Amino acid sequence: MTALILSGGENRRIPVIKGFIEVDGKRTIESQIELLRGIFDRVVISTNTPELYFYLGLPMIGDIIGKGKGPMSGILSTLLSTGEDEIFVIACDMPFIKPDLIRHILQNRAKDATIPVFNGRPEPLMAVYTKNIIGVMKKRIEKGRTSLRDMLGEINVRYINDSEIRAIDQKGRSFVNINTEDDLKQLREEVLR
Repeated sequence: MTALILSGGENRRIPVIKGFIEVDGKRTIESQIELLRGIFDRVVISTNTPELYFYLGLPMIGDIIGKGKGPMSGILSTLLSTGEDEIFVIACDMPFIKPDLIRHILQNRAKDATIPVFNGRPEPLMAVYTKNIIGVMKKRIEKGRTSLRDMLGEINVRYINDSEIRAIDQKGRSFVNINTEDDLKQLREEVLR
């Protein structure tokens, strides 16, 4: 199975490249690559700015359908480009992902997608997606309906429930992501503690 790091964000709410945010002296995306290489045969990056990531030496996939339409476009483009039956997806701005949580998601995957739920909220940016949803994604992108959470009601999803998640990651640190300057400030305060 291929692991996909979504790195195509436009960074509208934060003035830095989110995957380049440093935690413990290492860029988040570099830590993620190291983590994913220990679990997956192949790691690819979804980006429309490949020049930023050449130094990582990984295959990169740009949006081929619905360019600039967010994570859905990156996931769809990767499913189409790789020909894989399924891919594991994370966002580049998640610095605390626990490998055991990834393994649990993989061991319990099924249907069209496998999505963890934390605090009652689906977390579609750390999930498995299968080629079964290509048609649904194409139609949604054509209609400008690109919310992954909204799409979940249209496909067969295996949800990894809260109690399963908490047994591995009690505080849900794996789902922490850096979307705003406040998130970044909070992250830096935590790292300094």
